[in-house]
Amino acid sequence: MMKLISRKPLSLSLAGMIAVGAGGIWLSATSNAADEPAKTDKTASASASAAKVKPALTVTTTKASSGNLVIKLAANGSVAAWQEALIGSEATGLRIQELHANIGDVVQHGQLLVSFASETVKADLALAQASLAEAQANLADAAANAERTRALQTSGALSAQQVGQYLTAEQTAKARVESAKASVEAQQLRMRHTRVLAPDSGIITARAATLGSVVGNGAELFRMIRQGRLEWRAEVTASEMARIVPGTEAVVTAPGGTQWKGKVRVVSPTVDAQTRMGLVYVDLLPDASSTAKPPAATASLAFKPGMYAKGDFVMGSSQALTIPQQAVVVRDGFSYAFRVNADNRVTQIKLQTGRRVSNAQGDLVEVVSGLNADSTIVSSGAGFLNDGDTVKVVAATKPAIAAKN
Repeated sequence: MMKLISRKPLSLSLAGMIAVGAGGIWLSATSNAADEPAKTDKTASASASAAKVKPALTVTTTKASSGNLVIKLAANGSVAAWQEALIGSEATGLRIQELHANIGDVVQHGQLLVSFASETVKADLALAQASLAEAQANLADAAANAERTRALQTSGALSAQQVGQYLTAEQTAKARVESAKASVEAQQLRMRHTRVLAPDSGIITARAATLGSVVGNGAELFRMIRQGRLEWRAEVTASEMARIVPGTEAVVTAPGGTQWKGKVRVVSPTVDAQTRMGLVYVDLLPDASSTAKPPAATASLAFKPGMYAKGDFVMGSSQALTIPQQAVVVRDGFSYAFRVNADNRVTQIKLQTGRRVSNAQGDLVEVVSGLNADSTIVSSGAGFLNDGDTVKVVAATKPAIAAKN
């Protein structure tokens, strides 16, 4: 009986301990289950917050500008001399004594280019002048005899034959004087030909004359670009030729990048049967601010005959919506821009572009469709963005590019 009484409290104690342990486990599990959703919500909130404040790229923005855009017609062609002058020799069998010009020299009208040895011509001229003096003396004697003959002609002192001889001698003496004068003039002309002068102002482009050489009549000595004038011979299609008229302005770009103003002088009346292209002759205008002589020679500083150059004909202007070139992203053959929304997320917009123009502030692209004038777009860094990216917008270091009026 004592034994049974001593075991019963022990069993109750063990049962109580088990119940308390089980209750603790249940409370712990309940507490952990209650805390887990709170932790999950905090983690998600922190991740969303981190994603919101971390932009993909720092960019600058701009807006499309509306203004007058120049309408241009692009073309290519070669540069040539407006007119090329060949300077030759009219002296025969004379030696070049001195050269006064070389390739690249800018010469003026009437400037001395070549001097020939003139000793032979001087001797011939002296001989011709002596012959003239002799002829004039003979004429004076014949004229005196003829005058006396006329006084005695009616008296009968001289026969008709003698009268005729004296009068004929006078006419012969006059003819010899005229012949001697012509000979003197010919030798004087030869003397002038011993000095070759520039027939016009221009630039010497070639020299065939050699010091000490004996040249023949008509031999080429120099080549010269008349007045230093150059022209651009643009190649255009038959349909484009119909749009270009004399007086149309053009801007020609040299291979070195220098741009020069020009004006259409004439449009070719024919089209090449093989290429179906026609020529438009554009005068490269002189720089009005330059003091070079001749003024047209200033164009030769940027252009050389035979050079291939590109250019644009200015056909007028029209209203257009433009954005900076750097804001346009070309992907898969299409043009895009990135619009910045209120939440700093970007939206990729497909554009239809048109003309391109350059001014002092940068390169502009015409937007034909796909963009409104009040849309804010990414101007720098657009090439690294994708649709839906978050960006950080900073102020541009330069003023926004505007269309040139």
